[in-house]
Amino acid sequence: MAERSANLEARLFPATVMPDRDWWQALWPNPAEVLQALGVGAGLSVVDLGCGDGHFTAALAQLAAPGRVTGLDLDPALLAQAQAVCPHCHWILGDAMALSRLLPEAVDYVLMANTFHGVPDKAALVREVAAVLKPGGRFAVVNWHPLPREQTPVLGQPRGPRTELRLAPAQVQAVAEPAGLRLASLVELPPYHYGILLQKH
Repeated sequence: MAERSANLEARLFPATVMPDRDWWQALWPNPAEVLQALGVGAGLSVVDLGCGDGHFTAALAQLAAPGRVTGLDLDPALLAQAQAVCPHCHWILGDAMALSRLLPEAVDYVLMANTFHGVPDKAALVREVAAVLKPGGRFAVVNWHPLPREQTPVLGQPRGPRTELRLAPAQVQAVAEPAGLRLASLVELPPYHYGILLQKH
């Protein structure tokens, strides 16, 4: 078991471990409101990439119904938690970097919340996302603003990725454009986040 755990840790994106539920709930008390601001609506086929324990996936399923919602994560324990909160979603245990080989068909929308900062090869991941999007499909990235970590407290403690890992919207856009994704909109998600919507040509 220890060997399996070490192997999983080695494959996870740096600084993207699922946080404690208490402060995650404090930071994101209404995930449906966030997703509505990011244009999620009825009938969409959606992938929650790096879904963790399903905090956003369950809200995606409500908003996108009767569309198909799929959660993908590398951690089987977190995926089991996600399945418990959203039993009608579809689930894939796998690596986000292999997304185009894991999905059975193209989708309308891919969400990546609070994880993009830790992806070692961001350009490669964006190419994977672009490959699974339908024409006009959207990739939504929820990121921490590039503020010093000590300026983003939750429940009285500094939270979020290390300051040097945080990305400005323009940095995300620059990575996405070579893959054929253009900026569609930028949404403020107070207190510390933004959502950038990238659309496939």
